Formats: sequence, C-alpha cells, structure tokens
Amino acid sequence: MPLDYERPFWDRRLSHVAGVDEVGRGPIAGPVVAAAVILSEGVSIEGAADSKLLTPEARAEIAEEIHARAAAVALGAASVTEIDRINILRATTRAMRRALKRLPVKPDHVVVDGLPVLGLGCKHDAVIGGDGVVHSVACASIVAKVCRDRLMRRLAPRYPGYGWERNMGYATRRHKEAVRDAGLTPHHRTTFGLLQLELSLEG
Repeated sequence: MPLDYERPFWDRRLSHVAGVDEVGRGPIAGPVVAAAVILSEGVSIEGAADSKLLTPEARAEIAEEIHARAAAVALGAASVTEIDRINILRATTRAMRRALKRLPVKPDHVVVDGLPVLGLGCKHDAVIGGDGVVHSVACASIVAKVCRDRLMRRLAPRYPGYGWERNMGYATRRHKEAVRDAGLTPHHRTTFGLLQLELSLEG
C-alpha cells in the first residue's frame, strides 16, 4: 500500500501521523480494542492492508514487523462492562482515546478509519475505508485485530463450547447455540446483542 496519505504531512514536517482503527464493535462477547500506529517517514510495511483481507498467519507476521519498524505503536481497549454501561460507540471512542494517550510521542496529525469520532479529544481526519487506503490505518487495523484475537483465544479454554478460538466472539451459529445451552458468560455483552441473539434463536 503506498504512502500517498502520509507523504504530504511528512513534506510539511509533520512527521508523527497517527493512524487509528478499532476491532471488535460487532461481536457479542469480548472487549473492543483500538490501536494507534505512527510510521517513520518513508517507512512502509510490506503486506499491510485491511486486516479482514489477511489470513491470521499473515496478520501475525505483519503485526510483528509493525511493532519492530514503526516509530510508535499503542493499544487501548474498553471492557465488556464499559460497553454495557456506556454503549459500544462510546466504548469504542474510549478505546481509541486510550490508544492515542499511550503513544510515546504526541501525534502531529491523527486519521481514523470510518466516520468522525465525536469525543476523540483531538482534531482528526476520518477516512471511510481508511484501512484499505491509508497505510498507517491499515497497520493499526492489523495490530488491533491480532491483539484482540489473541485475547479471545486465551479466554476460549476457560469457557469451552463457545468457539471463541475461531469466532472471536462473533455471533456464529455455534456461539448462539452455546449461549442457548450453557448461558451467558461474564464476557458477553448483555446489553449489546442479547436481544438480537434471542430473536435469532427463536426464528
């Protein structure tokens, strides 16, 4: 992916362009995770693209390279408790703010994937489909996805039967059947997708 978005900022000596993306807005279990990535001027990460288009193995390899070669990488998350208390949109914003706050350098410019983020706490550009066209956002997408997937795989043995090692908390048929048969866990978003889940099980 070319550096067409970042390069004009680098040319203006705005060297710290932070790409931000989140993973986990849609699942019915697990946290939402955001990442912020600042690439060094002129540095591109081979293979970095929209994380959804990559295999898990490719994502893991590319994430390692991002951590090794990026100028700065930071992660932020919002828990299931926060999602249930303040809603998924606000929890996503909170995760993004945490990721930006944890960067070791202050960004000169911030770009997020999707629509403008009310309450992000800083000026930013919003690019719909940004993880497919903005290199730093694509890198953030990969880092966030790898982090969240690893978390769900670690949780899976503690709650066998829900298939989190494969569905990552999304409402697959097996996951919904497990909820019907074994009930909810502390990691399910009880105010987020439960009604839709119940309706789909009844249909």
